[in-house]
Amino acid sequence: MPTINRWFVKASLICLVLGLLTGIWQQIPSLVIPALFPVFLHLLTIGWLTQLIFGIALWMFPVYSKAEPRGPEWLGWGIFLTLNAGLFLRVIFEPLQAISPSILGGWMLVTSAILQGLAGVGFVFSVWTRVRGR
Repeated sequence: MPTINRWFVKASLICLVLGLLTGIWQQIPSLVIPALFPVFLHLLTIGWLTQLIFGIALWMFPVYSKAEPRGPEWLGWGIFLTLNAGLFLRVIFEPLQAISPSILGGWMLVTSAILQGLAGVGFVFSVWTRVRGR
């Protein structure tokens, strides 16, 4: 398995553990922080599931070309970095914004959404030409 794909899968497993721990934390009545529920959802859906899908799909889809079987390597790393930077900002600023709203926190959440959206567009761009008929 290529390096970038291993990073996607390992990061997804880390997010799975963090998401599950956040979910467990939310079930302890004396420790419940309602602002962590969106973090729980993002860690599981974006961090674990989406990242695992991206990593496996970039690895398993038909070859891009003989020179670059999985497409441009810089694009894979760009997808990985923007997805995880967006997720990191979301995990930090979602609870902060819920507890104490601020303009900075709002803009960080917008930035998070933009980064995650760019990762999604980059993924589509990366695999679009690899999905073809015979």
